[in-house]
Amino acid sequence: QVQLVESGGGLVQAGGSLRLSCARSGSIFGINAMGWYRQAPGKQRELVAVIINGGTTNYADSVKGRFTISRDNAKNTVDLQMNSLKPEDTAVYYCNARGRNTLGFGYDYWGQGTQVTVSS
Repeated sequence: QVQLVESGGGLVQAGGSLRLSCARSGSIFGINAMGWYRQAPGKQRELVAVIINGGTTNYADSVKGRFTISRDNAKNTVDLQMNSLKPEDTAVYYCNARGRNTLGFGYDYWGQGTQVTVSS
Protein backbone atom coordinates (compact mmCIF):
# COMPACT_ATOMS: atom_id res chain seq x y z
CA GLN A 1 0.00 0.00 0.00
CA VAL A 2 1.33 3.41 -0.95
CA GLN A 3 1.74 6.04 1.73
CA LEU A 4 2.98 9.60 1.56
CA VAL A 5 4.05 11.03 4.91
CA GLU A 6 4.82 14.72 5.30
CA SER A 7 6.97 16.27 7.99
CA GLY A 8 8.59 19.59 8.78
CA GLY A 9 5.63 21.87 9.28
CA GLY A 10 5.33 24.25 12.19
CA LEU A 11 5.11 27.82 13.37
CA VAL A 12 7.54 30.40 12.04
CA GLN A 13 7.76 34.18 11.97
CA ALA A 14 7.39 36.09 8.75
CA GLY A 15 10.67 36.12 6.85
CA GLY A 16 11.71 32.77 8.27
CA SER A 17 12.24 29.42 6.61
CA LEU A 18 10.90 25.90 6.84
CA ARG A 19 11.72 22.71 4.99
CA LEU A 20 8.97 20.20 4.32
CA SER A 21 9.74 16.61 3.49
CA CYS A 22 7.55 13.89 1.99
CA ALA A 23 8.56 10.27 2.29
CA ARG A 24 6.94 7.66 0.07
CA SER A 25 6.55 4.07 1.11
CA GLY A 26 5.19 1.28 -1.03
CA SER A 27 5.70 0.69 -4.71
CA ILE A 28 4.11 2.92 -7.34
CA PHE A 29 4.30 2.26 -11.05
CA GLY A 30 4.44 5.12 -13.48
CA ILE A 31 4.85 8.22 -11.36
CA ASN A 32 4.92 11.25 -13.63
CA ALA A 33 5.15 13.99 -11.06
CA MET A 34 5.55 14.69 -7.36
CA GLY A 35 4.28 17.91 -5.94
CA TRP A 36 3.19 20.04 -3.01
CA TYR A 37 -0.22 21.59 -2.67
CA ARG A 38 -1.69 23.74 0.08
CA GLN A 39 -5.09 24.60 1.41
CA ALA A 40 -5.81 27.61 3.58
CA PRO A 41 -9.00 27.86 5.65
CA GLY A 42 -11.97 28.66 3.45
CA LYS A 43 -9.97 28.31 0.25
CA GLN A 44 -9.53 25.63 -2.37
CA ARG A 45 -6.47 23.44 -2.49
CA GLU A 46 -3.89 24.96 -4.80
CA LEU A 47 -0.69 23.84 -6.44
CA VAL A 48 2.47 25.17 -4.81
CA ALA A 49 5.22 23.36 -6.71
CA VAL A 50 5.64 20.25 -8.82
CA ILE A 51 8.64 18.34 -10.11
CA ILE A 52 8.14 16.23 -13.20
CA ASN A 53 10.15 13.20 -14.33
CA GLY A 54 13.30 14.55 -15.87
CA GLY A 55 13.56 17.30 -13.32
CA THR A 56 11.36 20.03 -14.74
CA THR A 57 9.82 22.15 -12.01
CA ASN A 58 6.83 24.46 -11.92
CA TYR A 59 5.83 26.88 -9.19
CA ALA A 60 2.83 28.95 -8.32
CA ASP A 61 3.51 32.59 -9.09
CA SER A 62 3.05 33.47 -5.41
CA VAL A 63 6.03 31.33 -4.34
CA LYS A 64 8.45 31.75 -7.25
CA GLY A 65 11.87 32.81 -6.04
CA ARG A 66 11.07 31.84 -2.45
CA PHE A 67 10.30 28.11 -2.57
CA THR A 68 12.35 25.30 -4.07
CA ILE A 69 11.15 21.75 -4.72
CA SER A 70 13.60 18.87 -4.94
CA ARG A 71 13.31 15.12 -5.34
CA ASP A 72 15.54 12.25 -4.31
CA ASN A 73 14.51 9.17 -6.27
CA ALA A 74 16.89 6.91 -4.38
CA LYS A 75 15.30 7.86 -1.06
CA ASN A 76 11.75 8.23 -2.42
CA THR A 77 11.46 11.70 -0.97
CA VAL A 78 10.40 15.09 -2.23
CA ASP A 79 11.23 18.22 -0.26
CA LEU A 80 10.00 21.78 -0.30
CA GLN A 81 12.39 24.46 0.94
CA MET A 82 10.40 27.53 1.88
CA ASN A 83 12.24 30.82 2.43
CA SER A 84 11.05 34.35 3.09
CA LEU A 85 7.77 33.02 4.41
CA LYS A 86 4.76 35.31 4.53
CA PRO A 87 1.58 35.12 6.62
CA GLU A 88 -0.34 34.32 3.43
CA ASP A 89 1.69 31.10 3.14
CA THR A 90 -0.18 29.78 6.17
CA ALA A 91 -1.99 26.60 5.17
CA VAL A 92 -2.02 22.84 5.40
CA TYR A 93 0.55 21.54 2.94
CA TYR A 94 -0.05 18.24 1.15
CA CYS A 95 2.32 15.99 -0.73
CA ASN A 96 1.06 14.48 -3.98
CA ALA A 97 2.17 11.71 -6.33
CA ARG A 98 0.53 11.55 -9.75
CA GLY A 99 0.91 9.11 -12.61
CA ARG A 100 -0.57 6.23 -14.58
CA ASN A 101 -0.69 2.57 -13.62
CA THR A 102 0.10 -0.42 -15.80
CA LEU A 103 -3.42 -0.35 -17.25
CA GLY A 104 -3.08 3.30 -18.21
CA PHE A 105 -5.41 4.65 -15.56
CA GLY A 106 -4.40 7.82 -13.83
CA TYR A 107 -3.95 8.06 -10.08
CA ASP A 108 -3.38 10.62 -7.36
CA TYR A 109 -1.92 9.78 -3.98
CA TRP A 110 -2.04 12.30 -1.13
CA GLY A 111 -0.36 12.64 2.20
CA GLN A 112 -2.23 13.54 5.36
CA GLY A 113 -0.97 17.11 5.33
CA THR A 114 1.25 19.19 7.57
CA GLN A 115 0.35 22.57 9.05
CA VAL A 116 2.48 25.60 8.26
CA THR A 117 1.69 28.76 10.21
CA VAL A 118 3.49 32.02 9.53
CA SER A 119 3.03 34.76 12.12
CA SER A 120 3.34 38.44 11.28
